[in-house]
Amino acid sequence: MDSTEDSVIVSQTDSDSEMSLVNKSRQIEEENKKKDAKIECSDEERIKKMEQACTTILECIGEDPNREGLVKTPNRWAKALLFMTKGYKQTPQEVLNDAVFSENHKEMVIVRNIDIHSLCEHHMVPFTGHVHIGYIPNGKIVGLSKLARIAELYARRLQVQERLTSQIADAIVDAIQPLGVAVVVECSHFCMVMRGVQKVGASTVTSSVRGCFESDPKTRAEFFSIIHRN
Repeated sequence: MDSTEDSVIVSQTDSDSEMSLVNKSRQIEEENKKKDAKIECSDEERIKKMEQACTTILECIGEDPNREGLVKTPNRWAKALLFMTKGYKQTPQEVLNDAVFSENHKEMVIVRNIDIHSLCEHHMVPFTGHVHIGYIPNGKIVGLSKLARIAELYARRLQVQERLTSQIADAIVDAIQPLGVAVVVECSHFCMVMRGVQKVGASTVTSSVRGCFESDPKTRAEFFSIIHRN
């Protein structure tokens, strides 16, 4: 192969690389446009799309969307689902609202039996129950109601209970960098009650521990003992 052929091959390779970069850049640009379009979509536009989808679902299950009891159902359903998934529009920083305070408290802080309601991402049916949150401060404390708000934020999304538990714990770690955090979630899943195995009495318990709750068995045991007291 002479130098001319080598030059042609190198030139072609460079051209292919440049084209690949251009295509990748265009792909990224298109993805960003789609993201921007989702962000710019108003609640009214979302509701309209969801109403159309609900009407289709009603027809598919054999119902008449024009029946008196169902005429307003698509609108009600759309608004209800947006409320039940409002956590997508919130961040931990927003719900904390600067309610973080300096305090030299070194003992356990626990809020038990926080009601929690979420939607299973696999079937979009509810799971409901309670969350117990404990932490040991490291120079900072957070308003007690904010612990409930953090749990609510992540619950108001399509979820699996395992991820929900971890997200609550990690959000508290990010907010106040405590010595440790422990979170326990106990829920009944309607995907196991209303369908599938149909076990009404079954409940699911998940836990997530960070810091000293993970490294010290005595601290962890104390937390579990407190949350299960009558």
